[in-house]
Amino acid sequence: MTAKVHPNVAVPSVGLGQPAAVAVAVSPPADEEPVTLTVWRKSLLFNCRGFTVFDARGDLVYRVDTYASDSRAEVVLMDAAGRPVLTVRRRQRPIGLGLGADQWLVYPGEEARRLPPLYAVKRPAAQYMRGGGGGAKSMAHVAASSGGAGAGGGGYEVEGSYLRRRCTVYDERRRAVAEVRPKEAVGSDVFRLVVQPGMEVSLAMAVVLALDQMFGKPSLLRSWSS
Repeated sequence: MTAKVHPNVAVPSVGLGQPAAVAVAVSPPADEEPVTLTVWRKSLLFNCRGFTVFDARGDLVYRVDTYASDSRAEVVLMDAAGRPVLTVRRRQRPIGLGLGADQWLVYPGEEARRLPPLYAVKRPAAQYMRGGGGGAKSMAHVAASSGGAGAGGGGYEVEGSYLRRRCTVYDERRRAVAEVRPKEAVGSDVFRLVVQPGMEVSLAMAVVLALDQMFGKPSLLRSWSS
């Protein structure tokens, strides 16, 4: 199975936390074909949990490496060289029973404490009860955050089941702009992410990271803090 997942991979020397320039988000022009990625729910580094993402040629595109002892409430999406692209950080806002209060904020690079977020990913209260298994139509809502670089952009709705690796991201005009699909014969830890022209590929991957923190079993991180 390993050969099918990462045929051209080489572990980069730059790791999480090392100084590096912020990578530019990938957004295919409107006349290009959809981008199809293979997402592997595994880090290539020893004693790490995370994700390894490849393009259609088998080349490494993104990676997430979270050490087992790391208890920060954030996940950093890096490019193939280990440069931070986006950070997904949980923000807990207890209201009553807390249903629907949590949100996952998407920041540029690794600036989760210095810059305003680009987007906020929230899940409906019904999904706290159903666990993302597809019992409710909407799994999550992605909204551009006021004050961030994403302000003024449209929102997205995520429908389907992340647990079954079958969900779709719709834009505000109800166009399917990204899809999570199962990859045949390799199990649920390897799946496809298909991103249509018009949506940033890095943002689509950040939505996947947020969904994994909402519904993935087990979670990448040992614990979340507020």
